[in-house]
Amino acid sequence: MDRLFLALGAISGAVAVAAGAFGAHALKARLAPDLLAVFQTGAQYQMYHALALLAAGWAYARTPGGAAAFAGWAFLAGTVLFSGSLYALALSGVRALGAVTPFGGVAFIAGWIALGVSALRGGR
Repeated sequence: MDRLFLALGAISGAVAVAAGAFGAHALKARLAPDLLAVFQTGAQYQMYHALALLAAGWAYARTPGGAAAFAGWAFLAGTVLFSGSLYALALSGVRALGAVTPFGGVAFIAGWIALGVSALRGGR
């Protein structure tokens, strides 16, 4: 599972860079400034949590099991819910999609707590 989280983190990081570039170049003239900021926030948090997925993969390699695995899945779910809902909101203009975003934020917080627990439980 460590390799899975490392691969997903790398892929998510690449997607975050592409989304940031897409927002900065292709969307700049097409979206209102507030929606462009929403899109960029999605890309920014996706990048942060791509790095967090890499950390979860590293933690899982050191201490396989519960907390590290939970952290990785929570970061992945958070990225889909948080960043995904912000991308969808910005591109569609449907403000109701913002109701999904806090669930992603909760998943991010849970992932960070689980990563901390994994670190405290020790490694090799």
